[in-house]
Amino acid sequence: MLVNTDSSVVLYQELQAANGKLIGVATLNSEKSLNALSLPMVESLLPQLQAWQADPTVAMVMLQGAGDKAFCAGGDIRDLYQAMQDAPGQFQPYVADFFCKEYTLDYLIHTFGKPVLVWGNGIVMGGGLGLMAGASHRIVTASSRIAMPEMAIGLYPDVGASWFLNRMPAGCGLFLGLTGASINAADARFIGLADVFICHEQKAELVQKLCSINWGDTVSLNHQKLSDALRVQEQGCRTQMPLSQIRVHQEPIAALARAATLAEVVNDIMAMPGEDKWLTKAKASLSYGSPITAHIVFRLLQLGQTKILADSFRLELGLSVQCGKLGEFQEGVRALLIDKDLQPKWLYPDVAAVPVEVVAELFRSPWPEAAHPLAQLGKQQG
Repeated sequence: MLVNTDSSVVLYQELQAANGKLIGVATLNSEKSLNALSLPMVESLLPQLQAWQADPTVAMVMLQGAGDKAFCAGGDIRDLYQAMQDAPGQFQPYVADFFCKEYTLDYLIHTFGKPVLVWGNGIVMGGGLGLMAGASHRIVTASSRIAMPEMAIGLYPDVGASWFLNRMPAGCGLFLGLTGASINAADARFIGLADVFICHEQKAELVQKLCSINWGDTVSLNHQKLSDALRVQEQGCRTQMPLSQIRVHQEPIAALARAATLAEVVNDIMAMPGEDKWLTKAKASLSYGSPITAHIVFRLLQLGQTKILADSFRLELGLSVQCGKLGEFQEGVRALLIDKDLQPKWLYPDVAAVPVEVVAELFRSPWPEAAHPLAQLGKQQG
């Protein structure tokens, strides 16, 4: 058992399994902020996960959030806002450092050499989805609410979204990236962001069962043992899974993939038939969001189709730093989270007004290839 104080940003436990193997449990410990992912959290998680990966006695890892409201509501962007405000229009080292470490952590989870279970209960947004998307076993519950709402703050869906949004059913990544629409457990399973639906109140029972498993030294077998345990636990919960919201609108969402331009996509979303609350809110979010972000999402999904995972994170790091320099990100955070006036003064009124040169500059890497902070990502494994 590892020792933490209650003030630790992440709490760690090592649970004893049946045959002497260990289960490493990391708990994001900021319940008041809905476990928003801060730089200290990232700096704590990265070496601990690396240590658990290297420890032959650790069979699997579990990530969860403190409390019952959220796994992780996104990145803690208030410090990012302060850094951008202190040096407007300039390259900001803190912004680069935050995203570099966050993406390194996300990539580690994607490529982790042992089973990683994420308990995606409650709110899972932005940076929280970055932690969850790469896990080998992703659990959702009846209260799971998942979204990439970066349109509203003038950033863009990052944390590997250029990779995982491209691997969803046709049109879904584009729709979710542009609208920031919140999805439920059934939606998450349908689009490939979750693997299993389990009742939240059964978490303690499940952990007890995981501790009774005879974990071995073969990674593939341990993956299978975890999958089997989750499948059994899921059987008694299926009737509680909510109805998918995406399936109701699947046909017009799929049609978005055939649109040739961003303007067509935006028009098609706004023209989607249906008066339900979910679609109406998605349209409102698209109207509210940054026109520059819309261009980033559209181009990012086109570029991401041809990139390997490590290259996706390298591309996103450059984009995030450039967004921090441009000012749109800062303004979006101000309007939504600082002043809360919900009246962002975007640089351009709509997608048609955004100059091609502005988008091109955002996609220009601030570093030469060899000097990229994530240049070695993916090369340690081979």
